[in-house]
Amino acid sequence: MRRLPRRVVPAVLLALTLLTLCVVAVISLSERLLGRTELVSYDAVARRLRATHWNDALVLGAGIAIAAAGLVLLLVAVVPGRPVVVPLEELDGIPAGISRRDLRAALRREAGSVHGVESARVSMGGKRIHVSAATGRAETAGLDSAMRDAVTGALDRIAPARRAPVRTRLRSHRPKER
Repeated sequence: MRRLPRRVVPAVLLALTLLTLCVVAVISLSERLLGRTELVSYDAVARRLRATHWNDALVLGAGIAIAAAGLVLLLVAVVPGRPVVVPLEELDGIPAGISRRDLRAALRREAGSVHGVESARVSMGGKRIHVSAATGRAETAGLDSAMRDAVTGALDRIAPARRAPVRTRLRSHRPKER
């Protein structure tokens, strides 16, 4: 089970752009047929296009911009995004998964449940899970390993199909006393 994100934003932006162009063209053509003042004058556009040469900087710039936008849209469509669902180990051949958001929340709760940890943040990179936490204690000996053990235990219970190593970082708000 591996669900990738949908590419909704680029598709909606492209669809809205094309829809806007089509609506403007239909409104302008209907106004021309009815003999009213056009929203976008066909004659003005035709005159401007006839006066434009292929080697003009405007044509070159527009061509480069359209080609770049096409390449960006093509890359967005082809390059896979970060998975939305993290696959779990199959139990009796039944595939299962957990959303990345829910997995991060579970690991954050587990790291925050360690005595002495005030707040925790979890980020999941490509190959590692990063847990950073803050504590009000001046002495943090053993707290970092306790937090790592708690997060690793939660990962053991959740059982993702691919285990990523856990990296922890602990910050203390209080200066160490001497």
